Amino acid sequence: MESAILYSKIEMLPDHLKEEVNDFVGFLLQKMNKVKKSEERQFGAFKGMIKIAPDFDAPLEDFKDYM
Repeated sequence: MESAILYSKIEMLPDHLKEEVNDFVGFLLQKMNKVKKSEERQFGAFKGMIKIAPDFDAPLEDFKDYM
């Protein structure tokens, strides 16, 4: 959508609705910034922080009766 068209539509609104549009645009900008921050992950950031037990794939004793 062209900015001029959007601006002309906003100009036709009463002042109290212009305030709501302003608040909504602020909300959208905050939302956009959160998405950008979550995309800035680095490969290998959790290296060494997660441990898997050597017997991870071994059957659990709790299910011994079902096997």
